[in-house]
Amino acid sequence: MKQKEDYMEVDLAKLMRALWHKAWAIILAAAIFGSVAFAYTQYLVTPLYKARTLLYVNNSSISVGSTKVSISQGDLTAAQSLVDTYIIILKTRTTLNEVIEQSGVGYSSEQLEKMISASPVDSTEIFRVEVTSPNPKEAELLANTIGQVLPGKIASVVEGSSVRIVDYAVEPAHQASPSMTKNVTLGALLGALLACGIIIIAQLRDDLIHDTDYLLQNYDIPVLAVIPDLMSTAKDRSGYYGSGQRKGQYLKASEQGGNKRG
Repeated sequence: MKQKEDYMEVDLAKLMRALWHKAWAIILAAAIFGSVAFAYTQYLVTPLYKARTLLYVNNSSISVGSTKVSISQGDLTAAQSLVDTYIIILKTRTTLNEVIEQSGVGYSSEQLEKMISASPVDSTEIFRVEVTSPNPKEAELLANTIGQVLPGKIASVVEGSSVRIVDYAVEPAHQASPSMTKNVTLGALLGALLACGIIIIAQLRDDLIHDTDYLLQNYDIPVLAVIPDLMSTAKDRSGYYGSGQRKGQYLKASEQGGNKRG
């Protein structure tokens, strides 16, 4: 004998009405979380700046050790592999220590490596070097120092290489991170989603009978009678007789009647 499976029927229209009635709570939660994200970004997060320099790699016939590599102007795949090699040379300890010595910054080679990122530009022979720092002048200084040190380091390792600076770094005028607009938007969205989730869960867990429509929609039984709420202050017929206003009028009328009889 098969047992009847338990299931819960979800009324989407009812959930949408619940969300609409609690729209003020959703807006309030979005405003609170957005304000918290604003305060966190403004006062607790250190702004970071990025300075960028562009380098061009020109190789017609080069050799790495005993291996010779010849590339043409259109051989972008080979140029890509060469750029990757130069990026590895950039992040070696000897290169970073020389950059630290010439720039005069107080970082270790491990710390400076985390501040540097390098990548090819659209699989060409040009690659960019970006330095991220909380100080915009320091970011510019480090990026330009790398542009001065790296060509010599590459030439000492890869014979026949020629690295030239395409574009020098300039002091960044705007912070690269964090983004105030992005963080506030994400905070407000998180608050709104959290409020919607709480409202939906509360609606799904609500098993109270609030009106006769609930019985008619969920149970195939007739409603024989409805007990009025005598303590309600609403101005309907069922609650009016229990209201304080009606009770006061009744006592006042009784007192006047007693005075007349007296």
